[in-house]
Amino acid sequence: MIGVLVTATDNIVRAGLLALVNASPDLTVVGSSVDVDTVATLVEELQPDVVLLELGLQDAGSENLLSLGAIAQRVSAIVVLTDDPQAEWTTEALRLGVRAVLSRSSAQAEEIVAAILAAAAGLVVLHSDAVDSLLGVTPSTVRELPTSLMALTPREIEVLGMIAEGLGNKTIARRLGISEHTVKFHVSSIFTKLNAKSRTEAVTLGARQGLIML
Repeated sequence: MIGVLVTATDNIVRAGLLALVNASPDLTVVGSSVDVDTVATLVEELQPDVVLLELGLQDAGSENLLSLGAIAQRVSAIVVLTDDPQAEWTTEALRLGVRAVLSRSSAQAEEIVAAILAAAAGLVVLHSDAVDSLLGVTPSTVRELPTSLMALTPREIEVLGMIAEGLGNKTIARRLGISEHTVKFHVSSIFTKLNAKSRTEAVTLGARQGLIML
């Protein structure tokens, strides 16, 4: 089961998104918020797998990129619904770690659910109007992101430590009280952020960066 934190400033929109998430057998709501600025703190408390974030045109400004950066340091998957998916803002959001950008006005319920599932699996999902804004985001520019923006979350560091102990996903899930499915998402995110191809390589790179002690 994938835990989702839902954020929307409009009460009606938030209620709709909460109902949408709860209606999916693969998703569960772990919390909700009306304020983008509080999401990073809530992520620390609730440990969601995905943050579903609705931003109106007036909210999708440069000041909220700072909030997105803070959220991206704490959770491996962010799905954004916005009025203007073509904007340059989209490119910056992707650089910060957002995994999906959809049109707030035209995205259907099944599209939003699919985007949440894909983002949790480490995939990137874009509305067709946002594709052009991605042209400047090449693999080389993504690799040049500051380390702080690609940092492992506290939960990912915890999982990495257990991997270093030689524990399998099922044992890690039991020890942390989460599903094995969620552990797989964390492991996938660890591999992506550390640019590792195996559990052994992830442990080695994590130790070199001082994230864990061997």
